[in-house]
Amino acid sequence: MTVQAPKGAIDWLPPEGGRLEALEAAFASFARRYGYRRAFTPTFEHTEVFLRLGEATDIVRKEMYTFDDGGGRSVTLRPEGTAPVCRAYVDHGMHKLAQPVKLWYLGAFFRREAPQKGRFRQFWQIGAEALGSDDPAVDAELILLLADLFDAVGVRGTHLRVSSLGSPETRAGYREALQAYLREHADQLAAEVRERIDLNPLRAFDSTHPGTRAVMENAPRLFDALDPSDRAHFDEVAAMLDDAGLNWELDTTLVRGLDYYTRTVFEFESSELGAQSGVGGGGRYDRLVEMIGGPPISSISPS
Repeated sequence: MTVQAPKGAIDWLPPEGGRLEALEAAFASFARRYGYRRAFTPTFEHTEVFLRLGEATDIVRKEMYTFDDGGGRSVTLRPEGTAPVCRAYVDHGMHKLAQPVKLWYLGAFFRREAPQKGRFRQFWQIGAEALGSDDPAVDAELILLLADLFDAVGVRGTHLRVSSLGSPETRAGYREALQAYLREHADQLAAEVRERIDLNPLRAFDSTHPGTRAVMENAPRLFDALDPSDRAHFDEVAAMLDDAGLNWELDTTLVRGLDYYTRTVFEFESSELGAQSGVGGGGRYDRLVEMIGGPPISSISPS
């Protein structure tokens, strides 16, 4: 009898397995150079760790593999790496160490979504987290780390988009303005976008639906609503990227799929990959550790 791997999973056999090893070695080398140490977190966590990601996110709403562990406890196969690292940071009192605490990881992650080119239900991801600093230099450092890695491993045709999501307070006011705008043009929007106006209106910027894209061209931008401190933070990050000679583009439509992001967000794309062009991205998440039960600290992550 032959048992096949589930649809949506992928085997890493020679020579492909060697490529994953080479990528791991390259990232480990750059991470050490930038002062990051490796962290290992469990494959599954208590479900409440991921509920902190935001109930409006697709991951929490419909993509998590959640089950009873046989003892009445709800556990979830990790769909992303930032929340587990934050949970470990809190559990082990790492806020008492010299800050920022810089960690990196490589592991398997799981999301219940339709398998397609470049997307699998089980996938491997490399990420890094810098916890405990609100310095714009930390944002720039992580972006440059990824840029250096992509250059070293031969990723071609990369393009960097950067923006800012500001603070949750600024985003709350902007959210109301965007919801009003979307409702005015509801008849032109994709059904999925209409359904998410109340839950997560910013994701309308991600839509590939022609009518929605036309509406979003004239939608109000969160970047234009940033308060002075958030704008100053962004300007410092931008100046550091310029000083390092890194080419980048301000994209005021850039949003992330998780609710915990604040201030700097970024995305690297490659023209060599077609529709699934993203090769890495991330952003700052200044409130997540506190949401998980830790002290109020500032943090940022790429993956």
